This record gives sequence, structure tokens and C-alpha cells, in this order.
Amino acid sequence: MRRALTLLLVLLLAGCSAGGSPKPEPTNIGGLQTFTEEPTPRHTTHRVTYDHTPPAGGKHWPPGGGGVKGWLRCGVYDAPVPNEFAVHSEEHGAVWLTYQPGKDATALTKLYDARKDYVLVSPYPGQPGTYMASTWGAQLTVDSGDDPRLKSFLDSYAGGGQGGEKGADCAHGDLPATAAAALVKANPGS
Repeated sequence: MRRALTLLLVLLLAGCSAGGSPKPEPTNIGGLQTFTEEPTPRHTTHRVTYDHTPPAGGKHWPPGGGGVKGWLRCGVYDAPVPNEFAVHSEEHGAVWLTYQPGKDATALTKLYDARKDYVLVSPYPGQPGTYMASTWGAQLTVDSGDDPRLKSFLDSYAGGGQGGEKGADCAHGDLPATAAAALVKANPGS
């Protein structure tokens, strides 16, 4: 039994860091930015300073770290969500649709409704664009939530596994409050 549990743990941890960091396939989405994220080490229970705002890949919360799943549950949130958990969802192929606080998220919610297993929607204070779509290694900034490029981005990347875990949806991830509590517990005083 102990040997089987050890093997299961090794497979779980290897699965999350397997597959390197494949660069997303080029698409014809105007304004699309793509970049390569470091493949390893990916897991950390520390807060991360990311090289893109919002993050589009990089270090993230480990599976099972601090007694939580480690990725954020797909959904529509009316408050900011923890980066380290959203990035883990991106690794699974999620698209994170963000908007500046105070802007209308109705159009983003409609996009979520079309792909609930691979889409997160939340406000993101301080982001450089009004509306943004981010996934592992790709990002798009637009001025309107109704911009058709957002749907093209979603169609191109949602569930694509560009972070190395194709097919690992975020439907059963942690809720933002659970994720935030795990971050605080692991990083007291930060």
C-alpha cells in the first residue's frame, strides 16, 4: 500500500511538471503576444513576482501544497484572485480573462459560459489594458469586452495544454478564498 501511494504521488508531481513549456502555436489573432515561460522549477509556495501583468505562465502553487489542490477553480469572480493559483490553471490550459476594476464584465461572462471548464474571469487591478486574455505563454489586450479577438483567443487556447497539462481542466480547483488562505498561511507577514 505504501509503495502504491508513493508511486501515485510521484506520478502526480511528475504530471504537473512534465511536458516542458511548449510555445503556443502561432495564430492570426491581431495584437497577440507570445513568449516562452521557464519550464522548471515550476512549483513554489512563495508569492511570485511575474514578468507579465496579469501573469501568463511561470512558477505557481504546487498540487497538494498546503492541503489544497493548487489550481484555481474556473469561474467568474467579482474580486481579484491569487496569481499563483490562476497560473496553475493556465498550466492546465485555462484562459484567464481579466478586466480593469469598474469595467463591465458581461461580455467576458458570456465567453466563460461557452467554455466553463477552461475559463477564469476576474478583475485585475493595475493591468495595462482594459480587457485582457492570458494563458500560458500568450496574452492579448483589447479595449472592449465584445472584441471578437477574445473569442478567437479562447477558441485557440482554452484546453490546449500549452503549459504542459493538456486536458487537465480547472473545473474542480480551489476557490479563491481557499487559495488566498493557503498563501497567507505559507507566507505570514507578506
